[in-house]
Amino acid sequence: MSSFPDYYAILNVSKVATTDEIRQAYKKESLKTHPDRLTNATPAEKKAATEKFQAVADAYYVLSDPSRRKEYDSLYSTRKEKERTNSPNASANFFSTFANMFTGGAKNTQGADGPAADRPDAEGVFADVFDEMLRPEVQRHAPWWAWTGAVCGAGIGFIVANVPGLMVGAYAGNRLGAIRDAKGRSVAAVFSELGGSQKAEILRALAAKVLGSAASAI
Repeated sequence: MSSFPDYYAILNVSKVATTDEIRQAYKKESLKTHPDRLTNATPAEKKAATEKFQAVADAYYVLSDPSRRKEYDSLYSTRKEKERTNSPNASANFFSTFANMFTGGAKNTQGADGPAADRPDAEGVFADVFDEMLRPEVQRHAPWWAWTGAVCGAGIGFIVANVPGLMVGAYAGNRLGAIRDAKGRSVAAVFSELGGSQKAEILRALAAKVLGSAASAI
């Protein structure tokens, strides 16, 4: 392989960075490169951002796990500085070339469970790392089941007991739907189904918390 992905450079961390520093670096770089922030991008710009976002996920997947990082570092040490690069293409080639290097199960880019050689699902990695921050934002933007439950409950209540039944049924349906929202689906699944403008708004909110208010406007 002519070029080797420098995952430390991709995450902008030192080679002696701690696991926590790597996690924080991933948060920053993933928000900077997330393609859904580019609401007015051309197809070419969107493609380039998607490739960078995937490479950032690859870097975090490798460096955040002690055993994977140890195996990666052993290869890293054999490469000359001029062979190392932060090019997304190098990351793709890395997973293809060293197909059986890692142990443990990764998620492939289609999101299904696959062999350890598969590249991680970038959106899945993002949702896992940002779960605590992403969950309230997603639920605030997508209370589908809560509203659906309210409408259905209101309809049934009205049939049974007119206006009083409508009000009681709407409340009960809303509460049941909210439970479905909170527990029935993963954050990643709900986030992936949001519209482009909703995703961009959520990402701006996350960026304001992680990168600061100035960076969130990028």
